[in-house]
Amino acid sequence: MFDYEMLRLIWWVLLGVLLIGFALTDGFDLGVAALLPFVARKDAERRMVINTIGPTWEGNQVWFILGGGAIFAAWPLVYAASFSGFYLAMFVVLAALILRPVGFKYRSKRPDPAWRSRWDWALFVGGLVPALVFGVAVGNVLTGAPFRFDGDLRVFYDGNFLALFSPFALLAGVLSVAMLVLHGAAWLSIKVEHGPVHDRATAYGFAAGTLALLLFAVGGLMVAAMPGFEIVGTVDPAGASNPLHTTARIVTGGWLANFARHPWMAIAPALGFAGTALAMIGIYRQRAALAFGGSSAGAAGIIATVGCAMFPFILPSSIDAHSSLTVWNASSSARTLGIMLVVTIVFLPIVLAYTAWAYRVMFGRVTTAAVTAGPDFY
Repeated sequence: MFDYEMLRLIWWVLLGVLLIGFALTDGFDLGVAALLPFVARKDAERRMVINTIGPTWEGNQVWFILGGGAIFAAWPLVYAASFSGFYLAMFVVLAALILRPVGFKYRSKRPDPAWRSRWDWALFVGGLVPALVFGVAVGNVLTGAPFRFDGDLRVFYDGNFLALFSPFALLAGVLSVAMLVLHGAAWLSIKVEHGPVHDRATAYGFAAGTLALLLFAVGGLMVAAMPGFEIVGTVDPAGASNPLHTTARIVTGGWLANFARHPWMAIAPALGFAGTALAMIGIYRQRAALAFGGSSAGAAGIIATVGCAMFPFILPSSIDAHSSLTVWNASSSARTLGIMLVVTIVFLPIVLAYTAWAYRVMFGRVTTAAVTAGPDFY
């Protein structure tokens, strides 16, 4: 139905869709967890906040699994280079994510305030750390990862865990936290009853939105001045997947070249700024739907900006530009991509329909009275 070049492009777009889907669904879960100790001070308030995400957080993590699975199946060389090189960072993320289900299930098993407080902070860590590390990972992708391939396509990683936390990577990490905290605050403005928790959430959300706008702008200026990557010579979009057949070089400001060649790509950063600003307006005017829609658009725009800037690169190498992985040299075979596309066409609408149904059933504000009286609440 599609040639090899088109299949590669489709899966590049689908990978972006899955990453955005993860940010828009599990992202507000992470944001709410990061806000938990600050917006809710009493036990009933904290239970109310937890129950805004309690019924759906497990389903939202499907997007995280789908994203990892898509990288493994559609871009195996990217999976091999990134998951082996960023192993310790991935372990930190998984350890933090494991705290979430344990925290949800164990927090209210005992009435002891100290017991519950410890699990509240565990949920906080489970929300903050993944949001930070995901952003740091994106920052490292933009600066390039220290890996290389030998003649037999064996991957070698020459970096270490602490080197991941460069100034630009930390900026990207804090931007990720601010973006998701804004998204979580917007979700709370929809889901919690009007009162102290609602007011605190909107205050933190407005501050997070301000920080996100500032860091997104500063990050753009840094990207314009820092080295980027570009392909040298002609590329066969339907050629064999072998990074050693690609010649690339590092050029200052190289990540802005796509926006000059394809002005329509400027829609992505414009959406990042405009969506975040709309979320702040929605919070200020207490229009929850506008706040959540704006934070969703802002997150989608920020993520899409990275994808548009880097295309066709997916994971560039900072120590050997010729080992950089692109849409054209790192994918699976045409048959594999075709079979995966058919499966996605069949099952993705089912996932979306079920997700929509689940949110429809769970729609409505969570109140302290309901949490206190209901035996089925966390």
